[in-house]
Amino acid sequence: MQPLSRLFRPKSLAVIGGGAWGEAVLLQAQKFGYQGTLYAVHPSKKEIAGVETFTGAHVLPEPPDATFIGINREATVGAVERLRKRGSGGAICFASGFAEATAEDATGADAQERLLRAAGDMPILGPNCYGFINAFDRVAVWPDQHGMQPVESGVAILTQSSNISINLTMQTRSLPIGYMIACGNQAQLSQAEIAEGLLDDPRVTAIGMHIEGFTDLRAWEKLAAKAHARSVPIVALKVGASEQARQATVSHTASLAGQDSGAQALLDRLGIARCNDLAVFIETLKLLHFAGPLPTNQISSVSCSGGEASLCADLAQEFGLEFPPLDTAQTTSLRKALGDKVALANPLDYHTYIWRDSDQMAAAWQPMVSPSIAICLLIVDVPRADRCDPGDWDCAVQAALKIKANTSGQVAMIATLPELMPEDIAAQLTADGVIPLNGLADGLRAVATAVARHPQEDPLLLPGGDRDASLLTEAEGKRALWAYGLAVPKAVILEDRQDMDQLFDLAYPVVAKVQGLAHKTDANGIALRLTNAEEVAEALKTLAEGTVLIEEMVADAVAELLVGVIRDPAHGFVLTIGAGGTLAELWQDTACLLVPASDAQISAALDSLRIAPLLAGYRGKPSADRAAILDAIQAVQSYVTDHADSVEELEINPLLCTPSEALAVDALIRKSQ
Repeated sequence: MQPLSRLFRPKSLAVIGGGAWGEAVLLQAQKFGYQGTLYAVHPSKKEIAGVETFTGAHVLPEPPDATFIGINREATVGAVERLRKRGSGGAICFASGFAEATAEDATGADAQERLLRAAGDMPILGPNCYGFINAFDRVAVWPDQHGMQPVESGVAILTQSSNISINLTMQTRSLPIGYMIACGNQAQLSQAEIAEGLLDDPRVTAIGMHIEGFTDLRAWEKLAAKAHARSVPIVALKVGASEQARQATVSHTASLAGQDSGAQALLDRLGIARCNDLAVFIETLKLLHFAGPLPTNQISSVSCSGGEASLCADLAQEFGLEFPPLDTAQTTSLRKALGDKVALANPLDYHTYIWRDSDQMAAAWQPMVSPSIAICLLIVDVPRADRCDPGDWDCAVQAALKIKANTSGQVAMIATLPELMPEDIAAQLTADGVIPLNGLADGLRAVATAVARHPQEDPLLLPGGDRDASLLTEAEGKRALWAYGLAVPKAVILEDRQDMDQLFDLAYPVVAKVQGLAHKTDANGIALRLTNAEEVAEALKTLAEGTVLIEEMVADAVAELLVGVIRDPAHGFVLTIGAGGTLAELWQDTACLLVPASDAQISAALDSLRIAPLLAGYRGKPSADRAAILDAIQAVQSYVTDHADSVEELEINPLLCTPSEALAVDALIRKSQ
């Protein structure tokens, strides 16, 4: 593939197509102040938007660096081929009706294949794509309105929705956007490849990606590694869910993992922060642009109202942020500035008697910008200019600017409601390094999202293609996992239920389980706590038909875990760890990782569970053997890694965790033969 810099920073721009969309591209380029050469291509028109036309791309005076193709699907394929043969830098394919429309038009996939052959190594955006805006170089290859302004540095935003792109350009939250790129259906260039190319532009401070689905997982790993190496953070607005193959067919794991767990686990592994709405997406990108990734989740806040301080504290707790207590130096400085009548704490309610004295306000606020915190939030609401005098709040702005000038920490002024941070005030703040945040909830979510993340270095296990899978018996599954080091209880198999002599070597109590049933309790396939041979014989008379596994029961379990792996075609193999047993789906207490996961990641996942206190020894009871649990989960991962081309689903439920071992008392494996 040719470098993307020529396409996204073009010195010449051609538009093929004389309809309203093509004319709009030329008009928007002129309106945005494009300084390169404009060309228009049309077989009969003499000019479009004041630009002289040429009858075809083959007669243009030079191969254009970027071309907007605004003609129908079939004509687009031919135009792309001619541009490639001329040595053009790349094209935006506006037409739809390719692979994204296969459900409505069976010929769409074939059209896309022909488009890719026509493009060869020439980069193309789309098809079904609006194009891009480069605000650094005043380039707009865009057939519609937009709200972008020229910037010298800023964030890059990539979306899979042209309409979302348009809306984001209209934001009034003081986010400097350098690139806005609509990716279309990504026939050739994926979002990951585009974002990786943008990392070569030193003016890009952060990258925001609206993602509907992932394609080449290795490309995403490459992007994450390069972004981390260049200290450019990435934020994702991930929507939708992957359709897992044969979702929830037999195991608890399939139900518990859910369709979105793989996407979240992938983003976590890549070190990419995730937002769930556009407002937080913008606020997070703004924070990352001005401050970079925050080193910790430790914050401070300053307000003149106890109500705001309480609201801030409650929201921060919900989002996983922490307010460290004031140290001696802070307390001394605050007491000097505020006197004896103010209760000193973090969050700080400094009262209002120092209002309008910016020097005294700065003296009272500055101690809260401590080296121990990642960012200090100054809660200030500026009244609406059409009904009040916002000038009365200039003292707060000046105090914030003085604090920033006198300290090396990160300072943000945050409004409780988004509309109470006017654009002119925000511009005044950003000019001197104070970050304006629009809305207390959105801003605090953004702070939590902006905490530094790091990609995992080892490559994830790719999911491979679909496969026809069948269920192993429990005994077969345990035998396979035992070979990888997973501990299992002692057991015998009764092909003939009258053959009770095999039980002589087992220690009671035992459990009897019918083989071949996924959910044994629901199918009358299990009898528990059988204390002698007579009870076993009676139980065998009532259990469902089939071969029976007789197994020693574990009496001293501290906790029951579920350990499962699902092959997620979009994201890899999802490892689910959670509270196990028959009530696993009721508890919904799980954490998800991607295979392979390290001991440290697995241990952190275990600590995140609500049942973690049981594993650690609750109220004086013995703790589970953490090393044995980790060994058991690593045994499961090793099996999956060695059988990645055949495993579809694997579950240990429960893994009984005792003070000295971790035993798999039930095993389910679904794989191809």
